[in-house]
Amino acid sequence: MKTINTCGKLPYSPLIPAIKALCGANKGDKLEIIMDDAGAFSDLKEYLSEVKIGFREIYDGEQMTVQFTVQ
Repeated sequence: MKTINTCGKLPYSPLIPAIKALCGANKGDKLEIIMDDAGAFSDLKEYLSEVKIGFREIYDGEQMTVQFTVQ
């Protein structure tokens, strides 16, 4: 499983490294994206739902994680 951690202060949206990893992944790859930005996390979940990619949500304090397999 490839982990993309977008936590912390980034000079841009945490969605950029998340979507970059998704676009660069091969079919069947497992991704785990960790965020601490609730708005970006919600947007990522909405996108995954729209493209019909099932995902698992994990909440750990300030961190939110989504795990999924690229289809």
